[in-house]
Order: sequence, then C-alpha cells, then structure tokens
Amino acid sequence: MLEDDAAMDADSLVGQDPRSGVRPSGGERDWAAAVLEPVRWMRMLCRELGATFVAGVVLVYGLSQGFAGSFFRVASDYYWKDVQRVQPATVQFLSVFFFIPWVLKPLWGIMTDVFPICGYRRRPYFLFSGFTDKSLFTFHDGTMVGILGTVSAAIVAVTIGLPMSSAVLCLMGISTAVAIADVTIDASIAKNSIDKPALAPDMQSLCAFSSSLGALVGYATSGLFVHHLGAQGALGVMAIPPATVVFLGFIIYELKTHQHNVKEKVLNKVSGAVKGMVRTIRYPVVWRPSLYMFLSLALSISTHEGQFYWYTNKTPPNPGFSQEFVGLVHAIGAVASMLGVLVYHKCLKDYPFRSILLYAQLLYGVSGLLDLTFVLRWNLALGIPDAAFVTLEECVSRVVARVRLMPMMVLSTKLCPPGMEGTFFALLMCIDSLGMLAAKAGGAAVLRALRVTRADFGHLWLAVLLRNVLRLATLGAIGLVPTAGQTDVLVPRELLVSSPAGVADDEEERLQLAMLTSHTDDV
Repeated sequence: MLEDDAAMDADSLVGQDPRSGVRPSGGERDWAAAVLEPVRWMRMLCRELGATFVAGVVLVYGLSQGFAGSFFRVASDYYWKDVQRVQPATVQFLSVFFFIPWVLKPLWGIMTDVFPICGYRRRPYFLFSGFTDKSLFTFHDGTMVGILGTVSAAIVAVTIGLPMSSAVLCLMGISTAVAIADVTIDASIAKNSIDKPALAPDMQSLCAFSSSLGALVGYATSGLFVHHLGAQGALGVMAIPPATVVFLGFIIYELKTHQHNVKEKVLNKVSGAVKGMVRTIRYPVVWRPSLYMFLSLALSISTHEGQFYWYTNKTPPNPGFSQEFVGLVHAIGAVASMLGVLVYHKCLKDYPFRSILLYAQLLYGVSGLLDLTFVLRWNLALGIPDAAFVTLEECVSRVVARVRLMPMMVLSTKLCPPGMEGTFFALLMCIDSLGMLAAKAGGAAVLRALRVTRADFGHLWLAVLLRNVLRLATLGAIGLVPTAGQTDVLVPRELLVSSPAGVADDEEERLQLAMLTSHTDDV
C-alpha cells in the first residue's frame, strides 16, 4: 500500500508537464523521482507515525543532539586547551563526567514511564529538560541550589577564571538536559518500533539524518564562533538549543491519564519496571547483543584529545590547523555521515544483524589505519597534503562509524518489551554510555601512560595503533549478535503477550500536534 501511494505521488508530480501535456523523457523522470523521493519518504513517515512524532525526532536529534553536540565538541576542546590549559590526558578523563547523565538514562526512563506529571508521561519532561536549562538559580533562604543547562553555558561564557571543577559541573548541566529530552523521544521511538517493526530502520534513518544535518550546521559554525568570540565566548551559543526543547513541550500533545491512588500506583509501577528490566535482560537473546554493543564501544578507546592537541599544535612539524579549518573538516565529516545514513537506508537495512555488524566492525578497524598514517606523517611521503588527507580520513571514518552505529540502534529498539519501552531502551543506552565512558577512561589512561602531553606527541602513534588493534579484537565477540533480520521480532514471545504490571498505560500513547487553532481535521 505504501509503495502504491508513493508511486501515485511520483506520477502526479513528475508524470506530465501541465502546460504542454508532454511527458518528460526517461532521464528527466528518473532525476525528478530521485529528487522527490525524500519528500515522499517524509510524507510516508508523517502519515504512518504522526507529524509531531517526526517533528519531535527532528528537533531533539537535529538541534539538541546534532547541532549542540557538534558545536560543544569543538568549542569545549578549545576551551580546555586554550582557556583552562590542561593536558590532553586530563581532558580525556574529564570528558568521562559528561557521560554520567547518559549513564543515568534508566532513571530518566523510569521517570517518563512510571511518573506521569499532571497525567502526562512525555510532554512535561520536554518542558523540564528545557526549563532546567534555563534555571540558573533556585533560591531558598538566599542559597543557590541549582546550576544547570542554558545558564550554565552562560556562566562558562562570561566568567573569567572559572575553576575547573565549576566548569565541569556547568557542562554536566547541559549534558543532563539533553539526556532527559533524548530519553523522552527515544521512548516514543522504541514504542513505534515495536508497534510498526517494518518502519524501525526508517525511524533510525530519520534520527541519524537529523543528527547529521544538525552536526553539519554545528561544525560549520563552531570554528567561526571560536575564532571571533574565543573558545569561552563560543560556549555561550550552547544556551540556545536546549531552550527550543521547551517549544516542543508546548506543541506536543498526548492523552491525559486520570489516576487514583497515585502513590500506590507509582510504587507498583516502579517495582514492575525494575522487575521487568531484570526479567528481560536475563534472556540470552537480549543480554548477548547488549554485551556485544558494550564491548564494541568500550574496546574502541578514545584518543581524540591527544590527536586534537597534536593537529592544532602550530610548532613544526605538527599540522597546526586553524580553528576555522577544524570546524570545516568536521562539517565535511557531517556531510559524509549523512552519506553513511543514505548508504545504510538504501543498501544495508535488509541485511541480517550479524552480517552487517561483522563487516562494519572490520571496516571500522581498518579505517583507523588512516589515523595512524596521518600521525606518522606517511601521507607527506605519499605526496598528500595534511589538509587533503585529514579531510579524506574524516569522511571515511564518519561513513563507516555511521554504518556501524545504525544497525546497533535498530537492534536496541528491537529488544524493548511492550509497556516499558522508555525504561528498557534507556537501560540499553545506559549500557552503551558505559561503553563510551570506558572508552574515554581507557583512552585517558593510555595517553597518560604513554606520556602524551601538550607539547610531546612522540608516542601518540602507539595509542592510535593500540586503539585499532582493540577495534579488530572486538570481532571475536561477533557471535553474540543474532542472525535475525532487521525487521524481525526479537523480543521473546512471553514478553510480547504480557506487559510488566503497572507499567503499560490503558490508553495508547501517541504524540500528536497540539491544536493551535479551533479547526480540526477529525472525521
């Protein structure tokens, strides 16, 4: 049916020139159909999933994650390097703290699943995640008790001589707000993936494309802001994206649930959610792929800060890239990431999980050799300038990383039992965040052990080599991944027929656009 609708849309839009009555040639029709295909795809998603669900995904993944995450990455790197003037291993270690709010995603998931506010389970948390970003102070008897989000970014931007510990807390506040908004929309994605399994890869494609597009804008502008405002001033831009989540909270509408004996029901729901998580994670079909995803992320130790300090060091023979060029390279990488989304969506979404993750992980390890070539300066021996080679390396690594990540996200949504999608998907994302946290901490330990400092990069290549070896070593655990297809149902049958007590709502939850006028389209 969807294919028939798409074909009718294509025929009505590109089939005939209304002025001449002459059909375009085959080449023109193919070109027009290719241009209009994304439009038809978005129309199909809006029709099947709801317009505001699609809008919510685009806003949270595109602006809150994509733009804010990419802008933060560049601006914060320069902030620690040029303003706080700390060593790369220390920065790598401090980045662990920014993952703590993401490790706590099961807590946010339980809140969205079992703690409705005024009868709503999703909408208030969008508002909360935005307003926490806008709340600098909560006064009680003149005491400041809260520093979060948007105003935290403002504090970092305007405070001269801010202590390192205070800077870390402020940046953690931004991360917390993004994590709450993320888990709220992820709960809806997981629910729709269970209800409409054939659209699960499409939903992840929408998430990935929105994130990549936002990252493109963030990276493209980050270098310019850092250059003109300085690293500290540029972080003030981080006050903008979380505030937009407040807007999403106002336009999203969901059915209000009328509850009695709220305290008793909340306790039952929390108990049911915890028991449901424990019961679900004990199934081999669930814990085995979860373990693989953790190992895949944890063993790929991060050497980013060491490499960043190296390629921005202006002492010869280091590359000495400018702030604008760093942002430009990352922006080009974001375009490559969107290409990775397209490759997955058009060519790879029908392959079994084990096959696609096997080859993706293999390519991930091999692509790391480009980093090693760059650090050892072999590219100059081959006659390839630094600027051209680092752009090539960024594009290849982004495409491979995206193709590797997307099937893991689809797999995660497939493991969530009905009735506790937010809670269990948050648990899986917590496991992933623990893997990334371990990768950051492991990278920091390696950089410190190899004595990679602000001015000494002699052993940086060893850290990159070790990272590549560990990436390839992950292939030994590929047997943990199921051989099922990406549209197959993976949740055990007994979990499908019985939702955790007290967790599932009596009414179907669907995010819809709040009526901004008195006119409705209801039939």
